Amino acid sequence: MSQFSIYFVRHGQTYFNLFNRMQGWSDSPLTDQGKATAQQVGQALADVNFAHYYSSDSKRAMDTAKLIKAAAGKANVTLTTLPSFRETFYGYYEGDDSSRTWSLVGKDYGVTSLHELLSYMSIEETKDLMREIDPFHEAEDNATYWERVNRGFDYLKAHHDNHEKVLVVSHGTTIRSIVSHFGPDIDISRGPKNGSVTRLDIDGDQVKVVKYAEDLTE
Repeated sequence: MSQFSIYFVRHGQTYFNLFNRMQGWSDSPLTDQGKATAQQVGQALADVNFAHYYSSDSKRAMDTAKLIKAAAGKANVTLTTLPSFRETFYGYYEGDDSSRTWSLVGKDYGVTSLHELLSYMSIEETKDLMREIDPFHEAEDNATYWERVNRGFDYLKAHHDNHEKVLVVSHGTTIRSIVSHFGPDIDISRGPKNGSVTRLDIDGDQVKVVKYAEDLTE
């Protein structure tokens, strides 16, 4: 049974983050601050002996991973993209103003953010609700979302063991969703900051959330 640790890092700040826009499968470049954060994370984790670096296939995640790897001085360690760890797909609401989107999704609760909506329902339920109100019904529901994320975990379990450590650059809602799934008692209402680190320890089918959203840039 595989035993290893995953260090999930949220990508650096992007322009859509700065402009408060919905950024799932849509993408935008890293800001200068986002690039600097990635470099700080790489320096902070330079002493961790990662067996492999991964990122989602979104450019913001790939760029972050490359900056982390370079700043850590790990040119010889392989970087692989894993589409399974993409952000949630927001369908019709991709690229829209975040406050406007969440006010529509959470209109029955008078909220304007995912943070506020999580006071009324689970993060899993927010996915199903967004797909329901999407005029095209293209937003990912929870079952579809977890079908692909589980493929990512299966891939990592098939490729890592012996207490190896791997780094995966992923996304805010994806990291929140993973922590909610495996650590239901952890408060995820505040999302992970750009560049923060969330660690999971894998022991066969057992997954333990060791830390959530640790900020290495303070």
